[in-house]
Amino acid sequence: MSQTTTQKRETFRKLHESGCFVLPNPWDVGSAKMLQHLGFKALASTSAGMAWALGRADGQVSLDEVLLHLSTLAHATDLPLNADFENGFADAPADVARNVGLAVDAGVSGLSVEDYPGAGAAGLYDFSLAVERVAAAREAIGNAGVVLTARSEGFIRGAPDMDETIRRLRAYADAGADCLYAPGLRDEAQMRQVIGAVAPKPVNILSPGLPVATVAATGARRISLGGALARYAYGAAYAAAAEIAKEGVFVTLGKPAGPPLNPLFATA
Repeated sequence: MSQTTTQKRETFRKLHESGCFVLPNPWDVGSAKMLQHLGFKALASTSAGMAWALGRADGQVSLDEVLLHLSTLAHATDLPLNADFENGFADAPADVARNVGLAVDAGVSGLSVEDYPGAGAAGLYDFSLAVERVAAAREAIGNAGVVLTARSEGFIRGAPDMDETIRRLRAYADAGADCLYAPGLRDEAQMRQVIGAVAPKPVNILSPGLPVATVAATGARRISLGGALARYAYGAAYAAAAEIAKEGVFVTLGKPAGPPLNPLFATA
């Protein structure tokens, strides 16, 4: 490791100043090192990928487990790490602030806080409370240099209201968010509308399957993948194992699957 936490945080903040970068989501040390080997500039954790690696469903991991995971990933490579910090693992702003402070201490370079309570909730946090939670996270970060991303979850939680999403994102920006994020935007028109509404603050886009150049042309600063890589990896392993279990053949395992792993990890 040659990059200090402070240097990583400086690098991550600069990445948001111009251009567009892809922020892939490893779920363990091996996948983090693989992504560094491929030349990505920064990484982000994935709550879903971490949970699956523990044999659990997304949302069934404790704060202590997440903090240990974040510390492990943050120190596994020379790349900045953005934390998928869900709802801050709390409802009350004071509790969000405390937990965000613990994530900062874990060594992350950025973290995102959602306005969805989780645990099967029917809707988003009340507007005023959601804004207070972002402000509390901002205060907890202080001068640590960690990039705060505020997420509005309506488009993936059954409430795809563009006006309300923009209202929330603008308020989160005013409350101190450095980057804004509305996962679930699917087309360029939606992206441009959100990006224009919160400019000049940078916007993160959850990969909609469009080419990087297409998303970059909308003015987005970064593209994250969520649990997609972990889902693909587990899906491929499941398909190969199911073929053996159900058909007694090894066709899938006989196909080339990528580079030799030992040399990759030996030099990572």
